[in-house]
Amino acid sequence: MLSRQVPRVMRAQRALRPAATQVFRFAHASTRVAMRPALPSRTIVRAFSAGRVCCEEEETSVETERVVDDEVDVLIVGGGPAGLSAAIKVKQLAKERGEEIRVVLLEKGAEIGNHILSGAVLQPTALDELIPDWKEKGAPLNQPALHDEMVFLTESGSVHLPHPPQMTNKGNYIVSLSRVAAWLGEQAEELEVEIYPGFAGAEVVWDEGPDGKKRGIKGVVTNDIGVSKEGKPKDNYEPGMEFRAPITLIAEGAHGSLSQKIIKELNLRDAVDADPQTYGIGIKEVWRVKPENHKAGLVSHSIGFPMDMHTYGGSFMYHMEDNLVSLGLVVGLDYENPYLSPFQEFQRMKHHPFFAKTLEGGDCVAYGARVINEGGYQSIPKLHFPGGALIGCSAGFVNVPKIKGTHNAMKSGMLAAEAAVDALAKRGAAGEGEGEAEPEPIDLKEYKEKMDESWVMKELYEVRNVRPSFHNPLGLIGGVIWSGLDTLLFKGRLPFTLRNKKEDHECTKPASEFKPIEYPKPDGKLSFDILTSVSRTGTNHAEDQPVHLVVKEGNYKEHVERNVGTFDGPLGRVCPAAVYEYVNKEDAGDQEDALGKKLVINSQNCIHCKTCSIKTPDQTIVWTVPEGGGGPKYSLT
Repeated sequence: MLSRQVPRVMRAQRALRPAATQVFRFAHASTRVAMRPALPSRTIVRAFSAGRVCCEEEETSVETERVVDDEVDVLIVGGGPAGLSAAIKVKQLAKERGEEIRVVLLEKGAEIGNHILSGAVLQPTALDELIPDWKEKGAPLNQPALHDEMVFLTESGSVHLPHPPQMTNKGNYIVSLSRVAAWLGEQAEELEVEIYPGFAGAEVVWDEGPDGKKRGIKGVVTNDIGVSKEGKPKDNYEPGMEFRAPITLIAEGAHGSLSQKIIKELNLRDAVDADPQTYGIGIKEVWRVKPENHKAGLVSHSIGFPMDMHTYGGSFMYHMEDNLVSLGLVVGLDYENPYLSPFQEFQRMKHHPFFAKTLEGGDCVAYGARVINEGGYQSIPKLHFPGGALIGCSAGFVNVPKIKGTHNAMKSGMLAAEAAVDALAKRGAAGEGEGEAEPEPIDLKEYKEKMDESWVMKELYEVRNVRPSFHNPLGLIGGVIWSGLDTLLFKGRLPFTLRNKKEDHECTKPASEFKPIEYPKPDGKLSFDILTSVSRTGTNHAEDQPVHLVVKEGNYKEHVERNVGTFDGPLGRVCPAAVYEYVNKEDAGDQEDALGKKLVINSQNCIHCKTCSIKTPDQTIVWTVPEGGGGPKYSLT
């Protein structure tokens, strides 16, 4: 077995990741894996400097040797609650059965928990099943949820509403999900799960049939390191490593780049007649407030201001331990007005008396943003495919009216683990694949059966009509009335399912139908400019690396013509990190302009929220993984 010291060395030498990577790969080469023959590599060249952005694909003559580790039993991509729960459960079951199952988990963040962002009020149902003695083991669930309130906000006032039963938080905990993930990582390491932070799953290794058609997956390739902005290898160049396994669990989170490729290539939505996935963007801050303003255990949710009556959204404010308050705004990305800025709406929201009375005199200590699955039951794709399965937010197990998904994500990982261990045992008992170069890929059909019988699907089915009900002529008022009747009176038993008919980008209307929104300037006390906020995320990317946010086919001129000409450049407003700017042509170097404007991509600012690739009206923004270890470094979120 690979030495358990390797991951620790990598973490200790994170600043020197290339050297640590080389040690890691040579360790593998000498103990577990074989080297492929040197082959010419195909490189995507992306350059960005002095306002110049280009994208082209070319053949290079670089000879590389890619390390292939083909002795993994279960490969997990993503170190969030779902992936870690799956890893822990596999090892627990293996121990019970006296089996040796090698589990490898890849995480693109520099440390487990760095890229985890959530509300978060945690329902401990799945944790109770996975690690019953979590309290004794020091899980960071320290603040019980003690009080609930639901508030309707007008522009300057507030009205307390009856609290919906499904949103009751008795028995739950207000947590930093980032810290919970880090703790789960510790539990996984104690069970000898091989965790490799700083290694992003960049490409799928496809299992192709005799006809060349993609029928499943064999594993993934991690991202190359040491590539310059021009796409050329630097002195510290190391090609990505290929991990192969009979079972690969994809747990990247909402709108993951690999999961989107797999869903598309294997038609996983069409296979089960699933609706398009819809999303919300969650903007969040953590404040340390004055002791007299802190009400430990209070869970507040609100609707209304700052959203208008036809834009889906809501806010939250959770009083954590140690005088910390987590607050945020979730805006449905199916909004119509291209002038709307979720970030600016959030800054405006904090000046409402309901929030200001808590925040005044306090300090903002953290900021973050991430998309959230909102499609619900009817948008869940086919969960299994030859060679692997989708778990957690990669599949979309968020209960929108309950405003929770972590317990469902964890349970999905646990059930996938059970199915995986059973499948490996059956293959071993049957001797399948012995003497064969390419055994038939494992299809975890039992995973879907387990999910259908679990409380996860029952919970999601019961509330399936809540989110789409807000698409009605009365907007917010109609949705609230319907949701109350459906959840309280009918309890999800109505014999029909409302559909999510459009993808979010299709809902954006031309700018000519709206007036620009004039947002107030930040005061530096309750509200902040976007760059100040981004500085609180700890975000960093290696400067000399390919831009990981690109325009399809490199056609920036057409992108500007469509997105500026019709929609007046919504990317500059929807991004919560000031990544995208449409600048005057004289300020953007020699990039070919359109309408006197050019697109500049400040990829260093990217906090990996994925909003751009979802909401861009013409769907030309492609989000690819940067060098592993880059991006935000959340800890309080």
